[in-house]
Order: sequence, then structure tokens, then C-alpha cells
Amino acid sequence: MSRCLTFLALLLFAVTSLVAEEIIKAPAESEMKPIFNGEDLTGWDGDPRLWSVKDGVIRGETTKEAPANGNTFLIWQDGNTKDFELRLSFRCNATNNSGIQYRSKHITTGGRNKWVVRGYQHEIRNQNILPSVSGFIYAEGGRRGRMAMIGDKTTWDADGKKIVGKLIDADEYKELFKLDEWNDVVIIAKGPHLQHYMNGRLVMDCVDNDPKSALSDGVLAFQLHAGRPMWVEFKDVRFKELK
Repeated sequence: MSRCLTFLALLLFAVTSLVAEEIIKAPAESEMKPIFNGEDLTGWDGDPRLWSVKDGVIRGETTKEAPANGNTFLIWQDGNTKDFELRLSFRCNATNNSGIQYRSKHITTGGRNKWVVRGYQHEIRNQNILPSVSGFIYAEGGRRGRMAMIGDKTTWDADGKKIVGKLIDADEYKELFKLDEWNDVVIIAKGPHLQHYMNGRLVMDCVDNDPKSALSDGVLAFQLHAGRPMWVEFKDVRFKELK
């Protein structure tokens, strides 16, 4: 009996240690540069009907009187997102969803408006019940849809998608995310390795080696979604290029 109890204790310790190893915190902030001045949209381009600066934060808002003609974006003009680290805080309402585009392409012809962007999207939502929450990767304008979900360590290659590990469960995410409040995002992209942190914890990890669809560079942008009226706000937007 004592041997069995010892074995069970060791097994429990090993499982606990494994789980603890998966709780990965965001790296300490270092050498980040602000890319939003807190006063106006200098260095950014979007539909002036829908994007503004209010009380020191970027605000995007659609209404019945001023709807979005298709998904539309506020595009950063002063840099690209090859290998980088991005930090910001956001909040939004729950009537619709938004997103943070990176390594994306500005579509200048054939779109429903002048600010169409396609590429990797860090989903933004005011929800805390998996799976439709903030932080997963959506292929905006692409064929792969919801590429990597919250809690998953995912790989993409010529054979498609594989889930190779777990990072956070539904109860932990519900506790982590702050409904109706500011939430902190860190996005780190190094080569094919993409990581999303929410409020200091790694919640999504994806290695994208899909030979047809993987993205290596492109623009940074914020989304306003077509459809139901919505608002989204961003503040403390900081960026660092990784060498």
C-alpha cells in the first residue's frame, strides 16, 4: 500500500509540474517604442468617419448612421511587422468583434473600401467563454479561417494543422479575461513562430510552416467589423522590431 501511495504521489507531482511548466508568462518589457502619440492619428490611416482619438485612446466606432462598408481597418504607416513584439491594451463592446492585423497585406484595388487588409488577425472580442474569445489567430481574407485557437499549441505545415499541446483551459481563460475592462495583449512573431499573450499569460502558440499560406511580413492594422454597430479602443501601443 505504501508503495502505491508513493507512486501516486510521484505521479501527481509529475503531472502538477507538467501543468506548471505550461503556464508561460510574457517576457519583461524592454526597449519598446510608442507608435501612437495619444493625441491624434498621425502615422495611421483609416476611414475618418469611423476612427478618432478620444480621451487619449484610439477609438473605432460604427453606428446605424455611419456603418462600415465591409470590414475596414486603421493601418499603421510607419513600419512593417516581420519579426517583432507588439504590446497594447484594448477594450470593446460585445455587439461585434475586432482584431489586430499583422504580417498583413493592404488590398488597394477591388475592396469594398480603401482600407481592406488581409492576413494574420489576433481576434478581439468582449467575451470570456471559449472558443469565441480574444486571442486566437484568424486568417482574415484567407482560406484557413480560425487557424489556432486559445489554449492550443498548433503547427501548420504541408500536411495541414496539428495541435501539439495545451496552454490554458476554459475555466482559466474565463478567470484571466476582464469583461468590459482593459485587457493587455502581447504579440511576438519570430520567423514562423507566433505567440499571443493575454494579461501576461501565453494563451496561443502557433508555428506556421504552411508552404502555401504562411506570412513573413506585412502591415499592422486594427479592425472595425462590418455588420452590427460596435466600438473598440486601443491604448499604450508599443512596438519593437526583433533582429
